[in-house]
Amino acid sequence: MRRFEFAVDREHARAVNEVVADLRRLRVVAIGAAVLLGVGTAYLVWLDHPWSYLLAVAFALGAATSLFIGLWTPHRGRVDKLYAAGELVPAVVSEINGRGVLLLALVKLAKPSSDGPRYALVTRSVRTLPGHHARAGERVPAVTVRVDRAPGSVDLRQTVSAMPIAWGTRDLNVIERARAAIREVEWQLLTDNLDLAAKARRVDAKRLLLDPQQLPEELRG
Repeated sequence: MRRFEFAVDREHARAVNEVVADLRRLRVVAIGAAVLLGVGTAYLVWLDHPWSYLLAVAFALGAATSLFIGLWTPHRGRVDKLYAAGELVPAVVSEINGRGVLLLALVKLAKPSSDGPRYALVTRSVRTLPGHHARAGERVPAVTVRVDRAPGSVDLRQTVSAMPIAWGTRDLNVIERARAAIREVEWQLLTDNLDLAAKARRVDAKRLLLDPQQLPEELRG
């Protein structure tokens, strides 16, 4: 796995990193749900009916699950940890719209136990992209953020998203260093397939698998 090390600017990340913002919202929602379910549990117990106790158990389990998510999210959402755990991948601006830009990223989906790499195109809509020009083809180095819910028998990871390096640093030299660490063949593959961004965005799996036989030779091994 290709990693990229740099000093994460936490203040900058808190201000612009949309992954961190999403996790922050998830924490608020989870804690709010835990409180409501906890109140519901207490009310059902107070009713003191056989059926209310059954519902109270379900509410209590939901409250515990929500509380766990609320407490676990800050650990999961540490921005320096997200960058350290992710794989360095290329992404390019494929579309500019009124809400921001659409990124097209090239990611590896195969787990370490699978035979050979499997590449896919994934998209991400972003509102802000500091350190970059909002123009089609702009090269945006990023790291993967993975949510792997697949069972062990499944070779491909379920969900992969891209988080720009620019969301973790103001230093343009760091962004350029990350850009240079990605092979030109990967950048060129994305540039040649910008027209597939709309298709990758529409598919149910939120990823567009690439045919290994049609990949450049350098990416088949």
